[in-house]
Amino acid sequence: MTATAADEWERWTESRTASVSAPHGPLSLTGTHWLEPEPAKIPGLPGQWWATDGTVRAVVEATDGLRAERGNGLLEGEVALRPDTDPAPDLAVLGDLRLVPIEREGELALRVFDPQSAARTAFTCISVFPYAADWAVPAVFTPYETGDRAVVVPNADGRERPLDVTGQIAFTLAGEPYTLTVSRAGADGRLSGVIADATSGHETYRFRFITLPAPDADGHTVLDLNRAYLPPCAFADHFVCPFPPPGNRLPVAVEAGERHVVTAELFG
Repeated sequence: MTATAADEWERWTESRTASVSAPHGPLSLTGTHWLEPEPAKIPGLPGQWWATDGTVRAVVEATDGLRAERGNGLLEGEVALRPDTDPAPDLAVLGDLRLVPIEREGELALRVFDPQSAARTAFTCISVFPYAADWAVPAVFTPYETGDRAVVVPNADGRERPLDVTGQIAFTLAGEPYTLTVSRAGADGRLSGVIADATSGHETYRFRFITLPAPDADGHTVLDLNRAYLPPCAFADHFVCPFPPPGNRLPVAVEAGERHVVTAELFG
C-alpha cells in the first residue's frame, strides 16, 4: 500500500458520502411513479400527471407553486417535461422537492427527491472495509468480436430488463484466474460492472458496482475492488438497479470496498 493510493481512496470515500447525502442525492428519493397514458394524481403532488409522446405531462395551476429548475417562472396549464434520456432533460421543483422525469425501456416515470426523507435524515455513513493494496489488480479487457450486446437480468424492482455489455475483463486474485462481464461507463472509455461475491447479502449489500479506468490500446486496465460501491437501490428502494449478469458472482470473499448503509437507528 502506498500513501498516495490510500490518500486517494480516502478522498474517494469522502466524496461518496458527500454525494449520496446531498440534499437531492440517492438518500432523498421517496418515490418513482410510473405513469400511464391517462392523467392521474401522484400522492403529495399537485395536478394530474401522465405520459405521452415521450414526455412526462402535467396539468397544474400557477398557485400550485411548480417551477422549472432552470428558470424562475411558475409552471401553469399543460406542462411537458423531457426525461433523463433526452439530450436536454427537464427538471421541476416544488418547494424543496426535486421532480425528475425518467425513461426506462420506453416507459416514463416521475421521481420525487425530498431532502427531508427518512433515509437521508437517519443516514450516518457508509461502512467500508479498510483499504488494502492487494485488492487492486491488473486486468485485461477483451471486447466482444460482434460488438456490444444486451443481456437480460433481473432488476431490484422485480422486473427483468436488458443490460448492455461490451466484453469481459480477465484478472487474477490470490493466484486464481477470474473473468467479469463489463459495460461501457461513458464516452471517456471507462468500464463498469455489476458484481457479487461471497460476502454479498451478509457482510456486504447483495451486489455492488465497480468502475475501471479506460483500457489502453492493448486492453490493459486496473480492477480496484477497494472502490466497489453500493448501487443506488442500497440507499432508496425506489431505484431500478440491475443485478449481476451471469458469471459476475465471484466465489471469493471480496473484503474490500463499501459494505452497507449505516443509519442512526443501528446505534439505537
